[in-house]
Amino acid sequence: MSHDILSAGGATYVGAYARARQTGSGVSAPGAIAAQCAPQGAAALTVEITESARLTGLDAEWRDLLRRADAPNVFMTPATIKLAGETHPDTRRIAVLAWQKTGRGKHLAGVWAFAIRRAPQSILPMNVLAAPAMGHAYLATPVIDRDLLEEALAAMLDAIAADARLPHFVALDAMATDGATMQALSHVLRARGGAPCVLTEARRPMLASALDGRQYLQQALSGSSRKKLRQHRRRLAEKGRLEYRIDSAPEAVGQAVEAFLQLEASGWKGRQGTALLSDAADAAFVRSMVPTLAQQGDAQVHALYLEGKPLSVQIVLRAGTAAFTWKTAYDEAWRDASPGMLLLEDYTAAFLADDSIAYVDSCAYDETSFMAAWSERQAIASLWFDVRPGTPLSFTLAFRIQKIYAVFRAAAKRMHQKYTRPAR
Repeated sequence: MSHDILSAGGATYVGAYARARQTGSGVSAPGAIAAQCAPQGAAALTVEITESARLTGLDAEWRDLLRRADAPNVFMTPATIKLAGETHPDTRRIAVLAWQKTGRGKHLAGVWAFAIRRAPQSILPMNVLAAPAMGHAYLATPVIDRDLLEEALAAMLDAIAADARLPHFVALDAMATDGATMQALSHVLRARGGAPCVLTEARRPMLASALDGRQYLQQALSGSSRKKLRQHRRRLAEKGRLEYRIDSAPEAVGQAVEAFLQLEASGWKGRQGTALLSDAADAAFVRSMVPTLAQQGDAQVHALYLEGKPLSVQIVLRAGTAAFTWKTAYDEAWRDASPGMLLLEDYTAAFLADDSIAYVDSCAYDETSFMAAWSERQAIASLWFDVRPGTPLSFTLAFRIQKIYAVFRAAAKRMHQKYTRPAR
């Protein structure tokens, strides 16, 4: 997707032009109807803003929406947002739900979940609507019916703007920018006289190919890399039984998650205090979230074992036809054998052999991780916008301050990585 890009005072505005749009809106309240509109002759939409604790009984509606969605996103799963609220109760989370009325009732047309907190890496002491709505989540894109993108997004923003109890600034961390959902969001914001303002941009690896695993890896990896990995695999097999396993049953997934947590904590993340076990609430969330998704067929754990001991582990989440390689860890004692890359070979082939998977999101921050072995790329950005019509001066000033901070922070990060780059 292409955008008009204008810069002013260090701020980057995507698609900045305004046109009037008339909608009707009501008064929003958590758990109640927030707004109604029938834009451009479409069927009436209702928008509900609800607290995360009230996100129950939506499994069937969520699955139905995924079949119609432009961009599946596991980090918007209602059950997952509810669990995040239960394990991290100090942060308020809301879900903005768009419903379309039909002759047979109504169906879910969109889900966009937010946490009410300071924006990620923000220097400004103010709360925003931040997406994703939970920690350790890597995609902010709302899940919207592909046939109602602009209508649903417009109604959602109207509902948020009408609720005086909600922040008007929205901060999206890792929004997919190369799809129809971003294009629709840009159009809707332009119609309101505003625009999404980009803080940072990156390209993350993804897997989307019609090739089988052998063909894909032949193209993605050099001949010398493939030879070295074959040598590593053979030498490991000489030391004992080397097994690649995929666990999908909830009980087995729960056990594999425990193995992952221990493996991650034993490595550099544990030493730095960033492993999931370093925070009791984070560990509780993972222990509840992954098996819960597994019960719905939406989580697996891929692992490489040597004599029954995990060498490397990859947690994979699902939303519709999209898979997400969410978290990975490996035994650093076997670093020289490249266990992470050996596992990547295995699950790459498994993904490409699975006809139910259209693509795999690496959940990487950028192209610097070992996941860069995948050839395809997804454009993502961290961006801010204001839900109110126009571009209020308060938002413009806040964004420019944050933009300057983001530039300096990125420079400091590059300098740090230059001298201390731990393996993932």
